Amino acid sequence: MAHVHRSSFGQGPAGGALDRGPQSKRLWIVLGLTATFMVAEVVGGVLSNSLALLADSGHMLADVGALALSLMAMRLARRPPSPERTFGYVRTEILAALINGATLLLISGWIVWKAWGRFGAPPEVDGPLMMGVAGVGLIVNLIGARLLHAHAHDNLNMRGAYLHVLGDLLGSIGAMGAGALILLTGWTPIDAIVSVVIAGLILFGAWRLVKEATGVLLEMVPSHVDMEGVLKDLQSIPDLHDIHDLHVWTLTSGFVALSGHGVLQDPTQHQRVLDEIRGRMEPHGIGHVTFQLEPERLHQIARPE
Repeated sequence: MAHVHRSSFGQGPAGGALDRGPQSKRLWIVLGLTATFMVAEVVGGVLSNSLALLADSGHMLADVGALALSLMAMRLARRPPSPERTFGYVRTEILAALINGATLLLISGWIVWKAWGRFGAPPEVDGPLMMGVAGVGLIVNLIGARLLHAHAHDNLNMRGAYLHVLGDLLGSIGAMGAGALILLTGWTPIDAIVSVVIAGLILFGAWRLVKEATGVLLEMVPSHVDMEGVLKDLQSIPDLHDIHDLHVWTLTSGFVALSGHGVLQDPTQHQRVLDEIRGRMEPHGIGHVTFQLEPERLHQIARPE
């Protein structure tokens, strides 16, 4: 009986391609800062009666969960492939991004709903306290955003975490501005107005994140890949004809794969054609290529009348 080694499975995205060590360290720091300040912001929001602060603290509560989810997804994604899961758990990062994006959408809706109730009868808001808490939050969120910014475009999971922190940063800026206006003019409706603006900004980033994560899970062609250009490059390879069953998809962030079939007229050119296919795909950002070359005589037999 033949024995199959575990190393035979899942050669691809696991391991070095998913080395998230520097990212996870920064996420841990941001998680600690966010959790600590979240408690302070809840207290400040209740004492000042500020919806902007309470909305931002609610967002930060979601951030704590989102950052923890991102860290868990990173850990799972590094697990080695197995006979049952030949790609390992690399897509847990995409699932984490989707959950984070959906959470942001819900938070945006909650902020708008709470703000709507305040437009008719704006309550009294403690402007100085609101500004003080928001100012501390601004410093905390600036640190967090700076730590995550360098990795925000590495993968969807990190972008989801970054968008949560960026939403908090916008919330702190908005709360400070609203507090200053209340302090100077006493016009409390600005608290609800700023909350709606913050919700709109969060909504924009969240929708893009959900859209991209859904596209990966549905195995859609990545936005940066031009399928017509891919096909044209393949068709220009000598001895390669009748290209069919061509698919391009993203397994996880930074790992784009292609599979396809083609007819090879000269079997002696098999290795050269395969090497050229891989070379032609690199400029398209496709690093994992699985291509079946079919001898012309077999293809003619298999072709339906």
